[in-house]
Amino acid sequence: MTKLKIALLLALTILISSTAATAGQLQTTVSIPPLKYFVEKIGGELVKANIMVKAGSSPATYEPQPRQMAELSKSEIYFAIGVPFERAWLPRFKSANSHLEIINLGSGVAHHAMRAHVHEDGQHEQSKHEDHQTTKRIMDPHVWLAPQLVRIISQQIRDTLIEHDPANKQAYIHNYLGFAEEINELDSELLKTFSKNKTGFSFMVYHPSWGYFARAYGLTQIPIELEGKEPSPKKLAQLINLAKKNSVKAIFIQPQFSKKSAQAIADSIGAKILTADPLAEDWTANLRRTAGAFATRH
Repeated sequence: MTKLKIALLLALTILISSTAATAGQLQTTVSIPPLKYFVEKIGGELVKANIMVKAGSSPATYEPQPRQMAELSKSEIYFAIGVPFERAWLPRFKSANSHLEIINLGSGVAHHAMRAHVHEDGQHEQSKHEDHQTTKRIMDPHVWLAPQLVRIISQQIRDTLIEHDPANKQAYIHNYLGFAEEINELDSELLKTFSKNKTGFSFMVYHPSWGYFARAYGLTQIPIELEGKEPSPKKLAQLINLAKKNSVKAIFIQPQFSKKSAQAIADSIGAKILTADPLAEDWTANLRRTAGAFATRH
């Protein structure tokens, strides 16, 4: 047998094996990369998770591609989390696949409103209608960035996978327990990281993605924009003064948003521009890396 034939035979064998493995897997789709990490941690090789919002895309402006809709038609489960594009697209996903079960992983955790800009005295600026029109406040969807909330989210993933694939219940429980241990270890590590500074940490971000993370570890998040709105010149001047007062050494941006305002503040106070991506797929490594950056660059 020639080398070419051997190579072709090996390639065909791999293709057949891959197709068979995929055919035997529970087909799921998730909104964002961190959810893929959670689902695969609990589902292991028994589950295939497709991502809608790929790396570099924004959940605020995202629209699914035709190829993704085709993949979605094969899925039994869609794991949602409450990001903006889902409001318009989840009903369409259900219309395109009547057998699709949509699981909102954010439904099992307490949500908080996204905080507005911070005054120079460090107090959060509230909407003038906040006390009387609480229903109009924008709730923060970034619940996946707090390990304590991911514990709850992972339980919901576990139970959903078991419901759809009861024959592999023990495997899902085993994988869940392993992931729960990973979450606990990360949480303990982050608590130690931030407990070293008894006065607390403040960090400045362009988009207020890290509210739950900040709440979990006693930090103060100082956002530059809110609801997609750039700060006015007056507000920008206030943010610059606030950054100086808090000795901000870095301003954190995420790849999905413009860094124009962040760069203006950084230039004014001599701070660095660093990346803190809330949508990175390797959730554990990302939170560990971001925590280190917040702790050393506040």
